[in-house]
Amino acid sequence: MTFLRSTAILAVFASPAIAADADLTVFDWAGFEEPSIFQGYIDKYGDSPTFAFYGDDDEAFQKVASGFKADVVHPCSQMVSKYRDAGLIEPWDVSKIPAYADIDPAVNNSSVFHDDGGVWFIPTDWGATAIAYNKDKVPAEDLASLNIFIDPKYQGRTSLPDSSDDVWALAYLATGVTDWTKVTDEQLAAAADWLRKAHQNVAAYWADPQDQAQLMASGQVDVAWSWNDGVTYLQADNYPVGFQREPKEGSSTFICGFVNMKDGPGSEEKAYDFINAWLEPRAAKGLLDTIGYGHSTKAGMETIKDEPAVKSGLAQVNVPVLAQTPNDPQQREKQLAEFEKIKAGF
Repeated sequence: MTFLRSTAILAVFASPAIAADADLTVFDWAGFEEPSIFQGYIDKYGDSPTFAFYGDDDEAFQKVASGFKADVVHPCSQMVSKYRDAGLIEPWDVSKIPAYADIDPAVNNSSVFHDDGGVWFIPTDWGATAIAYNKDKVPAEDLASLNIFIDPKYQGRTSLPDSSDDVWALAYLATGVTDWTKVTDEQLAAAADWLRKAHQNVAAYWADPQDQAQLMASGQVDVAWSWNDGVTYLQADNYPVGFQREPKEGSSTFICGFVNMKDGPGSEEKAYDFINAWLEPRAAKGLLDTIGYGHSTKAGMETIKDEPAVKSGLAQVNVPVLAQTPNDPQQREKQLAEFEKIKAGF
């Protein structure tokens, strides 16, 4: 296995931005500059937007809160209230987004996303967080529980995301919590204790899915708490990766999408064209093939419903699911602070 494709992509990701159409700046996760996800925009303007990249939601928020200018940003759902509370975003005019009515209510059911003040967030993509593992080295019986991450047998052989939301989703599930909007102090403490045990097994925290894929491809890591995209990248390089979404304690799901930044430096018309391109049904196949995620529209998902990647990575599971929906911002800040302490060994 050469893993050349992912190595090449990493070289691109190292640059702060990919400059193209200067009239639209998209601040996004690395990897979402794939043209097939927004081909309609390229068809109209002949080029991609200019992309700037970040590694996690909190990094993105801090940069725009500190003055970085972009037209649209791609947070996940639990961050939307932070952008709103900080006065960084303005509502979308959904009369300019014809496919908005086709967004699946299952991914758009939150007063944080839309209220009497307008539509603040356009859901575009969703995915799962579960156990990625080396099928040649990890036996099936070890994958029956999330406690694989605290099993001494895997000391120095696991990787967790450097993402507070995802590690807390894991820790809550492992300690019996499936709704993070109703967490008690005792439940937070139990999850923190579990995370401290898991920290002892971590070889490295991955900053983005390409990091995770590299850790596993190099043989350094055999088990990771992973999004769909890390698995997709490894499959493309013929790595023997499995994706276990049904440990007995459960797995997690998340929803991401776009916010409309106030005083963006570029074209508002092009921002709407970009969102409309994302919501086209044909974008679903590009999104699935390159990132492994599901599309937010019903029409988009209809075009890919029979794809193996949907059945293995996005289908309903028969275990508990912790949905990473918007949660209490103060609770989230407590989790973020505690996670920093855990990573520092305290």
